[in-house]
Amino acid sequence: MNLWRLRLSILGTLALIIGISTLGFSLILSLLGAFSLLSLLILTALFNIIQWLLAPYLINAIYGVRPLGEHEYPELHRIVDELSQRAGISRPKLMLSEMSIPNAFAYGSPLTGNMVAVTRGLLRHLELEEVEAVIGHELGHIRHRDVQVMMFVSFLPSLFYLLARSTLYPYYYGYYAERRRGDYSALALVGAASMFIYFILLLFTLALSRLREYYADQHSVSIVDDGARKLAEALAKISTSTSRMRRAETMGLGSFKTLFISDPDRALADAADLQRLRYGGRDDEIVRRLLERKLTWFDRFTELFSTHPNVVKRIRALLEAS
Repeated sequence: MNLWRLRLSILGTLALIIGISTLGFSLILSLLGAFSLLSLLILTALFNIIQWLLAPYLINAIYGVRPLGEHEYPELHRIVDELSQRAGISRPKLMLSEMSIPNAFAYGSPLTGNMVAVTRGLLRHLELEEVEAVIGHELGHIRHRDVQVMMFVSFLPSLFYLLARSTLYPYYYGYYAERRRGDYSALALVGAASMFIYFILLLFTLALSRLREYYADQHSVSIVDDGARKLAEALAKISTSTSRMRRAETMGLGSFKTLFISDPDRALADAADLQRLRYGGRDDEIVRRLLERKLTWFDRFTELFSTHPNVVKRIRALLEAS
């Protein structure tokens, strides 16, 4: 995927999200008192900011994350030092999650600073050069401030969702008790409009998340020697290894799966796609099969509701960029 076209797609998607939100706010303000909307906006903004500040502590507790001592994996620390310099960013803290699933994620807040975590499963299933490419991808998320960007755009659909809930079920939430019964038709209209706007914004937010995964992939290619090949192999191994794990090992990962380099929920489908391509043959055969593979309408439809791109599309984009 062309880097400039990717950047324009990201900017265009952001503009659409902000534009739809602005139009939505204008519509809701015309149907509802500004004070109620303003109160909801303030409360939702405060909740998202608090969540952003405290999320690293929650992530560490849920995923069993701890600082990775330099004496444990000195080569990994050397890689992070070197790639951080190439990326032009301050070195993030290197963390280790005891999860058996192979994955990695970048996260942080002003309270904790930036962190990159690799899982025990990633170190077990991938070669060091492939882990290097994965770290390059995660540093791309830090370089592009993806945590902050996605927090901002996720705030907008959540606001419309809460507004829809509060207006579609006013008795349950105890709102507008002073209104006459006949006024609830207007509230139902506000709720329906808010739910529709929420759904549209959600689709664009997911699209932006997928674009930023491509962008982080390209960042890895730019700072890792032979990064396209290394990251392509890493993504394939992550998908196939995750697909072989028991369901119990991958449960409970949905809350923060946008952080991961690969979506665990898509592992089975991704592995099936790779199997159809006979991933693991000669390099030229892999490239040929990837470039010839046609995505079905079902592939494209299911991807609309995913935080991560189809792994075949990601690997194809990497190979084309090399």
